[in-house]
Amino acid sequence: MKATLRPGLVRAETRIVDRSRTIDFMGEALRIYGTPELLRDIEFTCRNLLLEQCDAGEDSVGVSVAFDHSAATPLSMEVRITATITAVEGRRVVLDIVAFDAVEEIARGQHTRFIVDMAKSKQRLAAKIAKAQAAAAAG
Repeated sequence: MKATLRPGLVRAETRIVDRSRTIDFMGEALRIYGTPELLRDIEFTCRNLLLEQCDAGEDSVGVSVAFDHSAATPLSMEVRITATITAVEGRRVVLDIVAFDAVEEIARGQHTRFIVDMAKSKQRLAAKIAKAQAAAAAG
């Protein structure tokens, strides 16, 4: 992690609510921004902010999220998501998030990410896979 990683850093990104980001279960007239897609867009906004502060070989993963999706956004409307770092505790980074469409605030909450060394993460994952395969073979 770079020494510049600190509370107060902000990143804002815009997205257009395209068809793939909408729900379809209420019919065509009610195609609105789906909460899972909003969450994905929040995660990527936060990740992109942290990537600017990561060293080579580092990335970040989400470890917790809590937000309210408080208003519907229709298909084709633009959304602006803003992430602000509020705490840095070692490799754990807490971000406040807020999202607005062209009319109103649509979401507010908090997302926590952990900065990881990708090589070490790859080793831990390979060990877990091997352990699961051994358990399946034994069992």
